[in-house]
Amino acid sequence: MSNRSIRPIWPWFTNLVTAVTTVARGMLVTLRTWLGTHQAGRQTFTEEFEYPELGAPVAARYRGYHRFDLTTCIACDQCAKACPVDCIYIGKERAEGAKGFRVTGYTIDYTKCMFCALCVEPCPVDCIFMGATHDLSSYSRDGAVVDFSRLPLEVAWGKATLNPTAVAASKTATRPAPGGLNASV
Repeated sequence: MSNRSIRPIWPWFTNLVTAVTTVARGMLVTLRTWLGTHQAGRQTFTEEFEYPELGAPVAARYRGYHRFDLTTCIACDQCAKACPVDCIYIGKERAEGAKGFRVTGYTIDYTKCMFCALCVEPCPVDCIFMGATHDLSSYSRDGAVVDFSRLPLEVAWGKATLNPTAVAASKTATRPAPGGLNASV
């Protein structure tokens, strides 16, 4: 056997020691950070903010689920035209005895919405704006499609926040909410 076929084993051991010490240093940094952030009296998110009973605090310019005032909407379609993902659907019909349109349905599909707030700016009567609600949980995709014309009046008029319970109840409604649907230009 020649000396050329036998390689020294020391470089392999030095690489092994280097790898183990590097991993150990990294784990010490992780352990130090974990021990520094783990406090004995620290509460979980739900204990601190009592979520979902009380909403979590959000920034002033937070873009959450929309708030919509059904009474002032004139069905001009400006918000739907400005939406880059086409998630706003407006049902309207000619108002009898007056000029303009009557809103028969105002639906936003939140499975498509990217919360860009581009629909808020072109509205001439300021009937749509971004809200502070950050949760609209549902068990199906249908729960993320919200028809504001079928919601209870306090939610449809923008006086109350959009919540999963109101959206689920609106799915069983047989006709749009009364009043406020005959806005005209």
